[in-house]
Amino acid sequence: MSGAAMYAAVQAGNVDALVIQHAPLVKRIAYHLMGRLPDTVQLDDLIQSGMLGLLEALKHYDAGQGASFDTYAGIRIRGAMLDELRRSDWTPRSVHKKARMVAEAIREVENHLGRDAKDTEVAGHMGIDLTEYHHILQDAVSCKTFSVEELVQGEDSVIDDVHGNQQPEDVLIQHNFQKALAKAIAELPERERLVISLYYDEELNLREIGKVLDVSESRVSQICSQAMLRLRARLADWVEGKDNEKCS
Repeated sequence: MSGAAMYAAVQAGNVDALVIQHAPLVKRIAYHLMGRLPDTVQLDDLIQSGMLGLLEALKHYDAGQGASFDTYAGIRIRGAMLDELRRSDWTPRSVHKKARMVAEAIREVENHLGRDAKDTEVAGHMGIDLTEYHHILQDAVSCKTFSVEELVQGEDSVIDDVHGNQQPEDVLIQHNFQKALAKAIAELPERERLVISLYYDEELNLREIGKVLDVSESRVSQICSQAMLRLRARLADWVEGKDNEKCS
């Protein structure tokens, strides 16, 4: 269905039919997230929150903005699921704290060396052995959804999420952040960049990615976690620059 047809259907009140039509999208995103979440998370809960995201997408979609409805709805649906996971976050605060410590260590090592920090170098900078460092990465990725959205949402976000009625400044900030994020992803170490590509573009789960890379699922989890923390470290400079611009 074209954007114009979608808009016309919503205006005509055919929301129920549109919800039924796009329910498979909600289920696909839910199953994708479930591939790396603990058993305590219920699929039905994700689908329910995703359906609310779909309704919001139907309510706010503007075909004139250029994005396809599936793309727009996918962002809203995934965001609603992440919001639900965040509200029932099972992660101990100590895990959040250690993850932030890793991100800061990555940032300091890379600023000093001028290149990608190796896991051995980050662990040495933190004064811990490699086994403990990998354990921190495993805890972080096991307790949080592996998602670029986590960089812009949640208790230790890089930048506040922009919802609802956007002001021109908010739109510009979000646009600039997305450009910075794309650049940061492109500059990740090859294996970390490949994992993100397989997860997002190919929609493989961690087990499937492990088969592609011929490594264990736990190792993929560690690579995922390190990639997200590396992005958090590198984007911290962008946020500081943004804040300085606002103050100038």
